[in-house]
Parts: sequence; C-alpha cells; structure tokens
Amino acid sequence: MQIEQIYTGCLAQGAYYITSNGEAAIIDPLRETQPYLDRLERDGVKLKYIFETHFHADFVSGHVDLSRETGAPIVYGPNATCEFECISAKDGQEFSIGNIKIKVLHTPGHTMESSTFLLIDENGKDHAIFSGDTLFIGDVGRPDLAQKAAHMTQEQLAGILFHSLRDKVMTLADDVIVYPAHGAGSACGKNMSKETVSTIGDQKATNYALRANMTEAEFIQEVTEGLLPPPAYFGMNVAMNKKGYDSFENVLHLGMRALSVVEFEVAAEETGALILDTRKNGEFAKGFIPQSINIGIDGDFAPWVGALIADVKQPILIVCELGQEEETVTRLSRVGFDKLIGHLDGGFNAWAKAGKEVDTVNRITAEQFAAAVKIGESNVIDIRKESEYCAEHVEEAYSKPLAAINEWIKDINPKEHFYLHCAGGYRSMIAASILEARGFRNFTEIEGGFNAIAKTTVPKTDFVCQSKVLK
Repeated sequence: MQIEQIYTGCLAQGAYYITSNGEAAIIDPLRETQPYLDRLERDGVKLKYIFETHFHADFVSGHVDLSRETGAPIVYGPNATCEFECISAKDGQEFSIGNIKIKVLHTPGHTMESSTFLLIDENGKDHAIFSGDTLFIGDVGRPDLAQKAAHMTQEQLAGILFHSLRDKVMTLADDVIVYPAHGAGSACGKNMSKETVSTIGDQKATNYALRANMTEAEFIQEVTEGLLPPPAYFGMNVAMNKKGYDSFENVLHLGMRALSVVEFEVAAEETGALILDTRKNGEFAKGFIPQSINIGIDGDFAPWVGALIADVKQPILIVCELGQEEETVTRLSRVGFDKLIGHLDGGFNAWAKAGKEVDTVNRITAEQFAAAVKIGESNVIDIRKESEYCAEHVEEAYSKPLAAINEWIKDINPKEHFYLHCAGGYRSMIAASILEARGFRNFTEIEGGFNAIAKTTVPKTDFVCQSKVLK
C-alpha cells in the first residue's frame, strides 16, 4: 500500500493517490488529469475509484474528466445528487482497492453530503482518514457555505458537524493518520495549521474544536465566530462540481491561442474581455496595457482571481511572461474560469514594441514613503487582512482589506491623495490595477509593503482605532 499526498500550494489543497496490489484510488483530484494519468501509467495500476469528500466550493475537481478518461466511477457520500453518473454511497459502505478498503463515514456539517473516508489496511486495521473539509489540522470546516442548499442556518449546520466529529471521527484510535483536503491559506476554514498531516490523537490534544469537555453550544459559538464572507465564486464552483463542465483539454486549447497585438485589441473590444496580466508586480508597475488587472501567477493567484473577478463566465484575455501560458490557463481552470479568449503573443513586450498605449503605477520605495509621509495628515490605506493590521500597522493607517475592495472603493475621494500598501507588494499591486481601471490616479503604491516599511523610521503601532477599520 502506498499513499501520496499531492499538495497544491496556490489553493492550499491536498489530493490523494492511493495504490494497493495493482489498483488505485484518487481522492479529491484537481481539474487537470494528466498528473494522475502519469502516475497510473508509471505504477502500472488501474484506477478503480475516484472519491469526492464533498462538492467543493473553492476549486473545480477533475472527477468528471478523470472518470471519462479511465472509466473509474465517482463516489460521493450520502445525500449527493449529481447531474452525471456517480455513486452516492451509504454510511458505512466499503470499497475494495487491492488489499485495502475505503470505508465511507458520513460526516455532514460542512455540507450535508460531506464524508470522511477511512482507509483500512491489509491487516484490517484503521490506518488513516481522508477528512475533506470536515476536519483540518487545527480547525474544522466552516458551517456557513451550505446554508442555502441545506435550508439550515450556520448554527444548525455547526450542531450537525459537532456530532459528526464526536460520533464518527473522535471515536477512532489516536494513531489513525489525518489527511485533510486543505491547509493554511484556504478560505474553507479560519484557523488551519501549515501542517498538512496529523493524527487523531494530536488533533484531540491541539485542535480547539475537538476539546474533550466542549459542549455543543460552545462548539457552535467558537466555530461560527469570526467567519469572513465566502468568496463570490464559491457557489459557481459548487455548481460546476455538481453539474459537470467543459473538458480541461478544451479550456487549455482556448487559452493557448496566441493572438497578435491587432487580434488581441479586436478581441478585447468585441468580447468585453477582462485583460488579466499575471506578471510580477514590479514589472507590471513599469508598464501595462490600460485597464489590465494584475494578479501575479507567483502568488495566491487562483484564489484571488476567484475572489476579485468572481464571475466564472467572465471572458478573459491573458498577458503573461513567455512560457507561462499553460500554467496560467491551468490555474484559471482550477477555479472554473473557462471562458478564455487567448493570450497575447509575445507578451507585454509585443504590445509596447507595437507602439500601443501603455499605463504605469506610481510606485515608491519604503524609504521614499518614510521621507514623504506625515502621520496624522497623510492618508495611508493598509489592504492586508484585518488580523495582519491588528498585529502591527503604520500609525493612523486605515484598514481596508483587498478582499473588500468593491466595498471601500466607493468611499475613495478621487481628489484626495493616499498611500497604498500590503505586506510585500503583491496584493497592493492588485488593488492598484483595480483602482486605475476604475479611473483613480490619486494614490501612490509602496514597493515592498509593510515588510519594507517596518525597517524604516515610520511610526508603527498595534493599537487599533475602530474608526480606521472597515465596517
């Protein structure tokens, strides 16, 4: 028996590849199927089952394509209704893979079909669980995402999750390994660890939500407290995972179409496509196609695309570094952005060489900011998460998280100058591109963000004035 965790940092997502005696199972696969097909061929094994812990909201699974390409059936837990052929397993149902078994433990609460898959080894011993979004390392799945579909409140779902954990998960032996679907950085929880593997015993000892003396009321309060609104694209990804989607190969073909400068211009005008520039923030600041939105491929690309572009049906034209076209298309497809028109052949340099109009961002160093800023007089906008802001921030700075830009941008006075920063420059350049696309030019973005500012003499504090925090 072999178990491989295939972890994708951009999405903080773990898929699992399991083999035993010539057969294989894959749990929660990503959209692109070739990496799994390569493993199957390498190991000379047959894919027997594709297991899905639930209908994912933060990414589009590769289950439909993988089933079509291999003939392996898709297995969900109870209550799963798909618009494609799948097995909606019963609680306690077992599936054999070689010399091992996968047992379905129905653990609703995050969603009503959510299930934990228990791996029973060759000796009949409980070996590991694949807990999906039911149990994370240091956290549990948020209970607010399925409210509408389940016709329940988040408190009711949290109560169901409490019993799923106590009755199905915490009764397992302490040495059973825990393999979750996500780690730190995912929006599917609020307190996840950077670790991606643990044990039942360790989680009983360290996970706040598995505290032995915790009452149901305490669990509901603690699990629902401090939940941020889910990204807008989540519901659309759930729908794609339930209904099916265009094949990844077709999406890749569309995105890999190389468009000349003239073709790119015509396509932008005729389709109303959003121009997505995935270059590094420093390169983008020096020059970009007017109205472009910068979300760098080297950061948390897919989650930010999903959170800020939101509508997966939005037509997209790509500008990227040469050689990164396929990676960009792949990452967009993972979160359901399939309506790709193509990419600019030759990248931004081709646009500039053609003598087309170019825009820039007014960017200064942290040292220049330190010399120019006047605390109490200058407006400083910190777009980091509120938790980052609370830990330490520029004195008198306003907290306006990037995720809420569509709310706070309405309050920006176009006649008043402000400074803009995040932690290192990645998120502030996203914000800068959105601001400029909407006509704002009255700001200066700070290179290196708060990490660089912290090394200067600019006054900093951890005191939070509530009037400076976005409501």
